[in-house]
Amino acid sequence: MSAELVAVLAVIVAAMVFDYTNGFHDAANAIATSVSTRALTPRVALLMAAAGNFIGTHLGGNVAKTVSGIITVPPSTAGLAVVFAAVLGAIAWNLITWYFGLPSSSSHALIGGLVGAALTGGYRVNWSAVGSKVIIPMVASPLVGFVAGFLVMVAIMWIFRNGRPAKLNRGFRFAQTLSALAMSIGHGLQDAAKTIGVVVLALYVGGYQNSTNDIPQWTYWTSATVLALGTYAGGWRIIRTLGRKIIDLGPPEGFAAETVASTLLFTFGIWLRAPISTTHTITSAIMGVGATKKLSAVRWGVAGNIVGAWILTFPGAGAIAAVGYLITRPLFT
Repeated sequence: MSAELVAVLAVIVAAMVFDYTNGFHDAANAIATSVSTRALTPRVALLMAAAGNFIGTHLGGNVAKTVSGIITVPPSTAGLAVVFAAVLGAIAWNLITWYFGLPSSSSHALIGGLVGAALTGGYRVNWSAVGSKVIIPMVASPLVGFVAGFLVMVAIMWIFRNGRPAKLNRGFRFAQTLSALAMSIGHGLQDAAKTIGVVVLALYVGGYQNSTNDIPQWTYWTSATVLALGTYAGGWRIIRTLGRKIIDLGPPEGFAAETVASTLLFTFGIWLRAPISTTHTITSAIMGVGATKKLSAVRWGVAGNIVGAWILTFPGAGAIAAVGYLITRPLFT
């Protein structure tokens, strides 16, 4: 077995570990609102989210291509060290934020890892892609999510203003089954696709394909399966934070937040080719929905901690990846 093949396999295994941690770290994105409103039981919600993740993965080719083009690394074993370290940085950041129950972005952890490792190794970062496909969507998606969540909830409150609360809650619990499924498909479209992008980058840098634009079919199935397994394992710490600590949600609020978030995931992922954060999107939508009650209904202290984790994710994962590159680089020579 050649050194290049061993190095490529090491990166693929690391990418699948990241994919798994992404699943249990971001499971809350798809099901926290449905569980907290009792629209779905936790295990049923997790099973549905895993199935949705598997379906959504196959829609994420555009996102995968964007991720694989974030850095420019010529084919070499030294280049594979960059990709390997980037994934390690993302895994470490996922575990740190999972431990503290903070719903940070696995997506931005991975991209931060790619940038940090590439800069440390002296390779080129495609800053135009980072700016247009990462930074701008990173800022825009939560802002749009907050405003859209507020507006959709206001619309629901006006349309059903004369409805009976008990009957409305039953109806919106059923509707949440659909919105939660849409959310989980959007999660797969975004997050599994990012792992695919890393695998494709590793195959190119390892000399096993001629460009990062070709996505082998097996990468879809592998990433989808691992993400689904990680999602089914659950991430209960973060589910509690999203589902209960930001605001007390009812079925109408949960439906509104999930509908807004899933719409943004599809819009940014398929049409704009932008790898946005499912965490940022659903959290901001929940805050927007909650603000329709009154601003004090949102627990802004918890929200502030989450935003702090968002801000730290990109540089934090990048710094860990930089250190990881310096440590693991000799292993790839």
